[in-house]
Amino acid sequence: MQPLPERAAVVDLAAIRHNVRRLAEIAAPAKVMAVVKADGYGHGALQTAQAALDGGAAWLGTAHVSEALALRASGIEAPLLAWLHTPQTDFAAAIEAGIDLGCSGWDLSHIVAAAREVQRPARVHLKVDTGLGRNGSTVQSWDQLIGEAVEYQDEGLLRVVGIFSHLAVADEPHRPETDHQLEVFREALALAEDAGIDPEVRHIANTPAAFTRPDTHFDLVRAGIGVYGLSPFADQRSDELGLTPAMTLQTRVANCKAVPAGQGVSYGLHYRTQGPSTLALIPMGYADGVPRIATGGPVRLGGKTYPVVGRIAMDQMVLDLGVQLDDAERLELVGAPAVLFGDGSDGGPLADDWASAAGTINYEIVTRISGRVPRIYIDSEAPVVGGGLPGAAT
Repeated sequence: MQPLPERAAVVDLAAIRHNVRRLAEIAAPAKVMAVVKADGYGHGALQTAQAALDGGAAWLGTAHVSEALALRASGIEAPLLAWLHTPQTDFAAAIEAGIDLGCSGWDLSHIVAAAREVQRPARVHLKVDTGLGRNGSTVQSWDQLIGEAVEYQDEGLLRVVGIFSHLAVADEPHRPETDHQLEVFREALALAEDAGIDPEVRHIANTPAAFTRPDTHFDLVRAGIGVYGLSPFADQRSDELGLTPAMTLQTRVANCKAVPAGQGVSYGLHYRTQGPSTLALIPMGYADGVPRIATGGPVRLGGKTYPVVGRIAMDQMVLDLGVQLDDAERLELVGAPAVLFGDGSDGGPLADDWASAAGTINYEIVTRISGRVPRIYIDSEAPVVGGGLPGAAT
């Protein structure tokens, strides 16, 4: 088998396709927008986008126009929405590239100015803040935004192709705020339609709402974390949702040595061995995106899972194997594969386990893996040729 680099985030494109097919199944008849912002949640925006489209996604979504432009420059022609802007956003380039633009109100004049500049109407999705308190027009300003948008639409400067919002607590299905947000969204839709707006797509649902709130699906479901096979729910694993984690983060043991009882480990010496033992050095740290705070995070080595002991450093972390190995056994471990997280199929750790250790969410764990870690793309559905990884590419 073709050897992997010293450290790698291995992304299975077949898992991406599977997850999108699963999301499309539960969202139907609504379509799926695969959200590939933040470099595809750390998985690689272009590779993820193509796999998502191959899996049945009808749309792609990014936060920034710059992300969307990069996809267009790479040959992606699918419908594409970008929604988080500043006055410095290159709206003109977006319009020329056929990128749909989210609009919260203040940005409407900038979008219209860009449309005049390039002499091409902008495709706009008006966003209403139904309760999240971030982007989007306030309910109080919604009438004004609709009115201005209709005027510009009548002038041929834009076309309102979408109305959307974002849910705040859909990952906690028992909470009533989602009901309130949905009610506000329906009222906002009615006002827009009364003003003569006939949108192509209405969308508010995210991954958790796709699974638990079919009444939020409308025409389009914006799926982010689910595309990458991770669960948005604290009490449900990926496999329980029919999803497959796409990323495996792995490296190789850099050193292995026998130590006496009481050996301190890493900065601060907050951990000491209970008895004579063996320490294995794992050459990844917070410069690679592993949270410094995540002492106790699991690493799979030789068919067993060990917690990280001591403080995680910039480039490395340490495992206490709990037993003394002889010289030959230690030497054999140097260079052995060590998996921080993967799909859990072998009983190994998940990104969720590192999220628990760090007191955060699985979204952050995969998204923060740094550029120092090469992304290796495989396709587990492709035939293995010449003894290498299935469809492997960097």
